[in-house]
Amino acid sequence: MNRNRGAQQRVKKIGGWVAGALMLAASAGAVAQQKTLYVGMNGGDMERAFTQHVFPAFEKANNVKIVVVPGTSTDVLAKAQAYKDKPQMHLMFLDDGVMARAISMGLCQKMDDAPVFQDLYPTAIMKDRMAAGIDIGMTGLGYNTKIFADKGWAPPTSWMDLADPKYKGKVVFQSASGSTFGLHAFLMYNRILGGDDKNPEPGFKKWSDTIGPNVLEYIPNSAKLAEMIQGGEAAIFPLTPTAIARLKKRDIPVEYAQPKEGSVILMVGECVIANNTEPALSQKLAQYLLSPEAQKAALEFGGHFPSNRKVQADAANAATLKQFQGYMESAKVLDWDVINASRPAFNARWNRTVER
Repeated sequence: MNRNRGAQQRVKKIGGWVAGALMLAASAGAVAQQKTLYVGMNGGDMERAFTQHVFPAFEKANNVKIVVVPGTSTDVLAKAQAYKDKPQMHLMFLDDGVMARAISMGLCQKMDDAPVFQDLYPTAIMKDRMAAGIDIGMTGLGYNTKIFADKGWAPPTSWMDLADPKYKGKVVFQSASGSTFGLHAFLMYNRILGGDDKNPEPGFKKWSDTIGPNVLEYIPNSAKLAEMIQGGEAAIFPLTPTAIARLKKRDIPVEYAQPKEGSVILMVGECVIANNTEPALSQKLAQYLLSPEAQKAALEFGGHFPSNRKVQADAANAATLKQFQGYMESAKVLDWDVINASRPAFNARWNRTVER
């Protein structure tokens, strides 16, 4: 009896070991089957919002791990170009002007057609679905509410307000050769004077007699702007509603104004990288990122305005989203193919004649 009982116990132990081994094998198999997708995108706040709140639902549903390759749009483009023949990334997020360059360089694969494209703003679809916007913003005017209140000034209403003599020494302008904000503002000023994206001559011709004398400083990007606003140096400047909202959260006295001529669309687009190792899964992720589910999370946790018109904002963001939708009604789209074709010459002229 004891011998039988001992044998039974050994059988049970062996059975337990076998079951455990099978479970480990199954677990190892699941891990082995999990794929990894690499996404090139901005680091910092955007990376945190997407990795913590946007990507997880897709990862769980598709047994996939998404790894961010952080960098500016220019950095990500350079990486994609360097590995064009053997891509290391599957998707990339780029500012719209840089995305236009990526498409022209053959780095993007056309996105598969899907019902979700019918829900996007038309301006969010680039080059017959070679790319699509996942975050739409616009460049308009920011202003220092403390200075405006102290001076008794009404909020700005036009791009031409940058030329108002009362703002002499109080305009801060991002370099049009290095900053999208500065380029947007210059091109809108140029349009008002009768130019277009192909012909910047009116803007360059009039700059030194209009906006130029009001500019306190040309800054390479907007990193210094918060300090200049707090120090009472910057009264008015090109900026986006999203950037304004972030400054306000830091109690910096600033507000956004939509120019009557319209703001300029500033979009972060996504594209599936051509010839990547997981084309089907990459297409699936790209479509998910355009969905109301993904874009609602991006809005709620990262302040990214949706390109999908069906997004229903939570209570905390409902008013902001409604305001954004109003701005979209008059927002302008630039011809990036034309701009990029002459950008080296434009940059050289700007640096030589404006920021000299």
